[in-house]
Amino acid sequence: MKKLKNEAELVKEALRVGAVYAKKRGVGEIETTDSAKDKIEFIYKLLVHDKLIQPLAKEQSGDQPAMKHKLALWISRQLPEDHPLLK
Repeated sequence: MKKLKNEAELVKEALRVGAVYAKKRGVGEIETTDSAKDKIEFIYKLLVHDKLIQPLAKEQSGDQPAMKHKLALWISRQLPEDHPLLK
């Protein structure tokens, strides 16, 4: 798994956008008191359930770094090409 440029910032943006998506979809809200681990897992599972991203292989199913990477890849495809996080 090759780390993306600005991956940490991409994950933060994915969590922000994912929280808005979850709220609009009516499946729940992310609270500021939720841990980063819980936020990552919630958004990842929601996107997998809605078939917006492919699930991790079974042996990686609880792997937080792999989930973060999947979220970063997802948001990098949603952002416009000239977005500062993609440069």
